[in-house]
Parts: sequence; structure tokens; C-alpha cells
Amino acid sequence: MSNDILNSLLKEYDQKKLKAELECDERKNNLYRLIPRLQAIDNELNSFAFKTAKNILNNSLLSDNSNNSYTVENLEEKIKNLKKEKEKILNENNLTLDYLKPFYECKICKDTGYIQTQNSASAMCPCLKQKLLDISYNKSNISNLNKENFETFNINIFSDSINSEKYRLNISPRNNIINIKSKCIEFVNNFDNPDTKNLLFTGNTGLGKTFMSNCIANELIKKGKNVLYQTAPVLLETVIDNKMNKYKNSKQDNFYKNVLEADLLIIDDLGTECLNSMKLSELFTILNTRLLNLNNKVTKTIISTNLGINNIFRNYEERIGSRIAGFYDIYYFFGDDLRLSTKH
Repeated sequence: MSNDILNSLLKEYDQKKLKAELECDERKNNLYRLIPRLQAIDNELNSFAFKTAKNILNNSLLSDNSNNSYTVENLEEKIKNLKKEKEKILNENNLTLDYLKPFYECKICKDTGYIQTQNSASAMCPCLKQKLLDISYNKSNISNLNKENFETFNINIFSDSINSEKYRLNISPRNNIINIKSKCIEFVNNFDNPDTKNLLFTGNTGLGKTFMSNCIANELIKKGKNVLYQTAPVLLETVIDNKMNKYKNSKQDNFYKNVLEADLLIIDDLGTECLNSMKLSELFTILNTRLLNLNNKVTKTIISTNLGINNIFRNYEERIGSRIAGFYDIYYFFGDDLRLSTKH
């Protein structure tokens, strides 16, 4: 993801934040005209809050004049009473205290795009991360996410006939996909468990591997997880291009960080890319880094491919094959090409 895209999004955030705050000021001013006492209360609250802070800093008594002096406790009591009066006035007018606050689109970051972490460092808000990833979705044809989910998953388009001679399995494609769907729902429900394995979907084209990946993506996005989808050819080409630009410009690229740090990375169509040593190296780095769960963050990966595990070992480096064989649950999709089916 280029810095231009990030900067453009941050400008949108600035505009949203400004709009929310201007609308809040307008609501306040309208209310002040209708109920002058509210403005007087807010002015007093601001004054007393300043005095309380100053008193704490000075660790001494404050005096409004020579006859009245207030301790911190006195000031806090006055503030408490004023807040009660303010809330009562609002309630009498069928309003809440939130009415006088900005209505930010994101309550976590207040439309800034960033939040403060426990160590006071600045971190990107999940809402901004997801917007960046959404752009990647659009580029990766994951726009069907709303249509492809467990609710729209139709098991009836899979054959219920057993053909052990053809598929060498004593189970029908329908029962097989029911089992796979059940395991995928378990994957979603246990996603945050570090012991939950990654997923490898293998089988011919047109058997629902990408659809199943999108079902999982849909559920995890609902849970607030960041999901990044890319086909293997686009993923490896983009990663290499971005890394080359990084070395030229000495800047970390957001796309590469998302590939390594997204809660779920979906790599579709592994085996359709044109391989070379650089791509093999990058693929290993991606898979291995995501297995390490850096910074105590659980990250999972789903790979879909037409290749069986033996062909993965044959076509890729031993270290890549061993990572997949050891840390992925492997599910075999079989049956007739669903794209040729007349059923929907």
C-alpha cells in the first residue's frame, strides 16, 4: 500500500473529525440559545476544572477573592453538583450527555486513525487498518465477500454419490464439504488460540476452495479481525516490487507489513505463479514469519491450491513444504466442477 493511499485516507479522517466537531459545536450553540443555563454551567465547569488543576499543581489553597477560598475537595464537590444539574436539565429535555459530544464514526480513535498504546506509543487504529485492507480486497476481487459466506453456502450443489473408484475416498463430495465446513467454523471460533493450525485447501478448480476461504474471511471480519486476500502471483509480485521500492527509498511499505501482520492472510491459487529464487525466498519468509506470532499476536494463513502436498514438496523448497505439512490442517476438495453445474 503506497504512502499516497495512506495520506489520502488520513485526509478523509481529518475531514470526518472536523465535521463531527463542527456539528457538535452547532448542537451546543443551538441548545445554549434555548437553555442559557446550560452555557453558564459549562462555563463554570471549565473555570472550576482549571482551578482544580492549578490547585493540585501548586498544592495550595486557591481564592476566588479575599473572602472565599476553596480546597481541591471544595472545587470537586462544586463540579459534581454542576454536572448533576446539567444532566438533570438534559434529561428534562429528553437528551443525554452524549448529545453534547462529537459523534465520531470511530469511537476508539475519535476519527484520527491512531490510538495510544499502553506504553504511550502511537498505533494505527483497527478501523484504519481495515480500510487499508479493504483497498487490497478491491484489488484482489474479494468484493463478493457479502455474497460468499456460511449463510449462503449451499451444500446441495455437491454430489451426494460416493465414487471411491474415482476419488479413492469412501465419502461423498457433499459429506466431505459438510465436514470441511464444520472444521472451518471451528477454525473461526478458535482463531485466537495459538495452537489452532493454519489451513491448506487442495483440489481441482471449481470445487469451492475460494468460496470457503471467503466464508471464513467474512466471519473473522465481523469479529473485528483484519483479513488480507491475494492470489499467489499478485502477492509475490507485489511484495517483491514493494521491497525493491523500500530499498530505494528507505521506507517501510504498509502493504508488506500487512502481509506479515494481518490477522488472517489468504493466499489463493498457489502454484499458478511463475517461480524463481526470489519468489521462493519471499514465500518462505511470509509463511515462516506468520508462524512465529510476533509481538504475541496470533496470525493465521489459509492457502488454496490445485497442488497436493506431495507436489508442493516437489515444486517448492523443502523448508516451505515442511512448514505447510507441519503447521497446516490439510483439506481435500473433490467432486464435479461446480461452475458447470446447473444447480444454484
